[in-house]
Amino acid sequence: MNISDQRLDDFLQTIGLDEPPMVALFCDDEPTDGFSPKPQLLPSREMEAQGQADLGQVFANFSCAMGHIWRARKKRLPAWFSAERFGCLGAAFWLGFQKPQLESIIHYVSTGAQGMESEHYCASPDELRRIFNYVDPRPVPSKYLVFKPFELLSEADKPVLVCFFARPEAMAGLHQLATFVSNDPEVVASPWSAGCGSLVAWPLHYLAKGQERAVLGGWDPSARKFYKTDELSFTVSPAMFEGMVELYEQSFLKKHAWRGSLQKIARSKKAWNEA
Repeated sequence: MNISDQRLDDFLQTIGLDEPPMVALFCDDEPTDGFSPKPQLLPSREMEAQGQADLGQVFANFSCAMGHIWRARKKRLPAWFSAERFGCLGAAFWLGFQKPQLESIIHYVSTGAQGMESEHYCASPDELRRIFNYVDPRPVPSKYLVFKPFELLSEADKPVLVCFFARPEAMAGLHQLATFVSNDPEVVASPWSAGCGSLVAWPLHYLAKGQERAVLGGWDPSARKFYKTDELSFTVSPAMFEGMVELYEQSFLKKHAWRGSLQKIARSKKAWNEA
């Protein structure tokens, strides 16, 4: 993306963000630095049906994708995933390394099965299967999915998504600016998802349908511990991001109403010792 450091800094300052976005990309070269789950065998639906899926081992090695992204954000390093480094079976599905989802996980996330604890995030296994079939996450077209701080992008990198993290006041600026650049009052979508699904599966789902959508996420209670208090995610395509950075000076962000929002952003930063 042809955006200068100074241009990005001015954009972030105007919208009230201190943290540059993370950028998602696909690659076949293993990153040499950053955060990633431990390697392990990813069980398939076929292995599950044949009783060969060692779910106890997978759960013993559980690590949330959002946790790795959280550490990458704090240290300004990459977080990366693969079919061997998926962290949890939910992320394996939502990030695009596994389809269909295991029946055990479908029951676990919904209403459970006999003798099984469940999360009750969906009314029934049948409804969750329907939702998963509809989302239909795009298979990762390379070996690795990498989340990289924007400032670490190289000329060879080809970003597929741009992910912001913000509290509601700054998020209001991102939300309204997405509409300003698209002229679409429904350009921001906020579908049900795991935290990592809001960053990857849903944005790519809309793009595959030819729909330019910003995805507001971060609602997953299981992943909330890897967000700042009151923080949400906001994921856009590189094209929308470039439009936002190009046109923000022509928008409400340079008008009197936004100055009031910046005052609230300053009070929020002070309250959380981020001033």
